[in-house]
Amino acid sequence: MKIGLTYTSTVVVSKENMAVTMGSGDLEVFATPAMVALMENAAMNAVAGELPEGSTTVGALMNTSHIKPSAVGDTVSATATLKEVEGRKLTFEVKAEDSKGVVGEGTHVRYVVDREKFMAKLK
Repeated sequence: MKIGLTYTSTVVVSKENMAVTMGSGDLEVFATPAMVALMENAAMNAVAGELPEGSTTVGALMNTSHIKPSAVGDTVSATATLKEVEGRKLTFEVKAEDSKGVVGEGTHVRYVVDREKFMAKLK
């Protein structure tokens, strides 16, 4: 797995991902949980093509700040860049931006897991 792998995920702020709809707040702005999910999606996709067959990654830790609101209709893009690999542990730098600049940033940890073994834990 190469340090520096990157991916950007994008979403338009809509009723479905507003804070008031998601229950994380009572304002009609992009919700923090939606921003975190977008960051996780970018990290997942950054390394997806490099994983062994039958493997995926799962999120384990998100340390992020949501520093300003994004309005309905604006586009938010989250970029994840792989910064560190320690065995199965992958650490990413994540950043979310809208048309006015940075709206959130932080670090995200994911682990490479075998899909079947991971899902077997539910039984």
